[in-house]
Amino acid sequence: MLGLIARRLGRRGAILASFGALWALYGVGQLIEPLPDTRGIRLLLRVMPLDGWAWCWIVCGLLALASAPLRQGRDWVGFPALLVIVVPWMCSYLASWWPLHDYPRGWIAALIWAVAAVPVIVVAGWTEPARPEHMEGWGGDG
Repeated sequence: MLGLIARRLGRRGAILASFGALWALYGVGQLIEPLPDTRGIRLLLRVMPLDGWAWCWIVCGLLALASAPLRQGRDWVGFPALLVIVVPWMCSYLASWWPLHDYPRGWIAALIWAVAAVPVIVVAGWTEPARPEHMEGWGGDG
């Protein structure tokens, strides 16, 4: 069963599914128990409260998850969905370190989110190999 799912998703779908799940779970985590130290995202909190950002994480993750089983070309929504939430998060952490000097570890958090975005960017440019004919149309996107 796992092999069938892996073949169906391919490389692009696997990244969309795994990062989509990660993003959605991160959002749920923020709803259940918000970050105790919000100095790094202070700029974001001026735009919207943390529970609003949590829902943004969840929605972006679900968009990526929904795109995961789709063929290349139809899966395009998932990749920007994963990036659109990470970029402001990363920028806020970076700005909290410099120039604001509010959060000395801001550069570390910014790099962590930047590194998390790299596989998404790389895989978005990959061409998925052709699927075996017996897989064509599986899942209704044929």
